[in-house]
Amino acid sequence: MALRDSHVTMAHGGGGRAMRDLIAEVFTAVFQPPGMEDQARLMDAALQEPGARLAFTTDGYVVSPMEFPGGDIGKLAVCGTINDLVVGGARPLWLSAGFIIEEGTEIALLRRIVASMAREAEAAGVRIVTGDTKVVERGAADGVFVTTCGVGVIAPGCDLGARHIRAGDAIIVNGSLGDHGAVIMAARGEFALETELTSDCAALHRIMHAALAAAPDLRAARDCTRGGIASALNELATEAGLGMVLEEAQVPLRAQVRGLCEILGLDPLYLANEGRLVLFVPEEQAQGVLTAMHALPEGAGAAVIGHVVAAHPGQVRMHGSLGGSRIVDMLIGDQLPRIC
Repeated sequence: MALRDSHVTMAHGGGGRAMRDLIAEVFTAVFQPPGMEDQARLMDAALQEPGARLAFTTDGYVVSPMEFPGGDIGKLAVCGTINDLVVGGARPLWLSAGFIIEEGTEIALLRRIVASMAREAEAAGVRIVTGDTKVVERGAADGVFVTTCGVGVIAPGCDLGARHIRAGDAIIVNGSLGDHGAVIMAARGEFALETELTSDCAALHRIMHAALAAAPDLRAARDCTRGGIASALNELATEAGLGMVLEEAQVPLRAQVRGLCEILGLDPLYLANEGRLVLFVPEEQAQGVLTAMHALPEGAGAAVIGHVVAAHPGQVRMHGSLGGSRIVDMLIGDQLPRIC
């Protein structure tokens, strides 16, 4: 083992032996990319099908703290990028990973992050095939920032999007909302809160595969990350030119999340999720989707939370459990920065 340093130094970003040792032992030894060229050369049989399309996405991750109950920045980066692909109906195949590392970062932490990324990618049948590493001076970053890009293939005939949503469609989520945002708030220690919650961070490829099989007319899907379910629904309502009505009593929330939000004066509908998606399916296919989701751990709490309506286009409303209704608007500002 050539890498003997316990912390990252500027030499590890200088292009010489120290950088080579860091990349070889921390990254490529774990990710095992196919070849060591300046680009990944990709081929999959799915690309040969007439009508198949490529899906491509990119995202940056700056979560603080970098490790939290239920995940870390590495797991978050892989799962988040996979989820951006699968909600479009794509089968994720390849990822890239770029790292901005602050001088002084523990190499042991880097190893944990990389191991977490490798585990999640392998579990989803995805390969991390290329990447980049940069080191910046102490204070120029905050530990480790990760940027991932993902490529997947959309099978012929699959065409999901907000333009397909219709009045009467059921709105389905795959589990309790707001867990990730609540966990990050508690993990930062700024509010002296203790909780046994864990982040919902998870790859959603199995959920989407099951939903597509159960609902051949599935309209659209979106993962509910920053801004929570409220922001995702508002975006989709605007794109579809339709209204949406939620039923408060049907929205799955853990008691701890609800209690934390009451203490801090927050609305759980705006809390971030990293393993939750919202689906739009014809009402007659909704029960089949729920049954398929309930068979998977990441869909055990799936529920219909509302319906699409022709009235009040572009607006989301919620019927209260005690009567009355309110408008659920887009998030203004940010309830919690550095969430993902």
